[in-house]
Amino acid sequence: MEMRADLLIVGAGMVGSALALALRHSGLQILLLDGGPLTVKPFDAQAPFEPRVSALSAASQRILERLGAWDGIAQRRATPYSDMHVWDGSGTGQIHFSAASVHAQVLGHIVENRVVQDGLLERLHDSDIGLLPNARLEQLRRSGDEWLLTLADGRQLRAPLVIAADGANSAVRRLAGCETREWDYLHHAIVTSVRCSAGHQATAWQRFTDEGPLAFLPLTRDGQQDWCSIVWSTTPEHAEQLMALDEAAFLQALERAFEGRLGDVLQGDPRVCVPLRQRHAKRYVDEGLALIGDAAHTIHPLAGQGVNLGFLDAAVLAEVLVNACERGERLADVKVLSRYERRRMPHNLALMAAMEGFERLFQADPLPLRWLRNSGLKLVEKMPEAKAVFVRQALGLSGDLPELAKA
Repeated sequence: MEMRADLLIVGAGMVGSALALALRHSGLQILLLDGGPLTVKPFDAQAPFEPRVSALSAASQRILERLGAWDGIAQRRATPYSDMHVWDGSGTGQIHFSAASVHAQVLGHIVENRVVQDGLLERLHDSDIGLLPNARLEQLRRSGDEWLLTLADGRQLRAPLVIAADGANSAVRRLAGCETREWDYLHHAIVTSVRCSAGHQATAWQRFTDEGPLAFLPLTRDGQQDWCSIVWSTTPEHAEQLMALDEAAFLQALERAFEGRLGDVLQGDPRVCVPLRQRHAKRYVDEGLALIGDAAHTIHPLAGQGVNLGFLDAAVLAEVLVNACERGERLADVKVLSRYERRRMPHNLALMAAMEGFERLFQADPLPLRWLRNSGLKLVEKMPEAKAVFVRQALGLSGDLPELAKA
């Protein structure tokens, strides 16, 4: 059996789902396929927090509001944060960012990825977008002016335009032969949620240790501010040792590494360890093909920024496609799709380079670099204008924003 569509989106994660919703009024026949069941689980407020969270920027929030998904997210669980504290464990440099410095209420929201996903899926089920669950892609080849996709169960799909939204290890990217540049960070990240004796004060905390950055991101349950999501980036050897510890010993090591900033670490959920790679596709587009989100670029989870870039990709690509539709252009034309690449690639590369530089600077032990990062933090702390620029960027108040993200 062969199914046809104007547009196939492979991967119904946060970014693929957002793109589908952004195109829901375009008049295009869209099929969204995913290897998972695409069902929305009833939300259980007492269940443990999901280990994977994102720091959603104000721009991402505006996109989700306009897609009709934000209310469902906020009703489940989203923790606003108004401040961010960054300090260097081996020195005295520190920096404090606040939303108030640019007259905003919040810097962003910490939200479990599963919650964002369910908020988007709910809207998709209410739309007339075709959903294809349990669809695992096996083959992808050109057939005339179109793509022919073969699924694991033998079903075939045909479309002139395929969007790869299937994540960091994208099957579409591999099968289409798209080249990437990638390198290991020589770091693993341990993620989990922990309860502390002191409240997080609606603040994201980040300490740079000699092994790598450690972040405590605020979570809220029943109005209590005692839970945080942690991302601890460290060397593979150290990560292995930490994963082998029992809970009490791990919590003790965590409290030490965090200098007890939030009091005693009392309780923790199961830990997950993820090896970190940075990856960037050399091109985001080809004839009849576009890569978005982690399929196009994966960055360090240091600032929880990955999904914000992905939502901007989705909003820009949707805008480009809708404009091309109105002009009567052929959507699969690489000239049309390149407009998306030109708007997003420089922005994504700049953020990746900044993260990479940050990471390198804080990994470095030699004294001059330690001095540099200490004095750098102190210097920026004394420059309100520089901080305001950083905060405006983080809030998505500056730069080339798509309509869906504009304030």
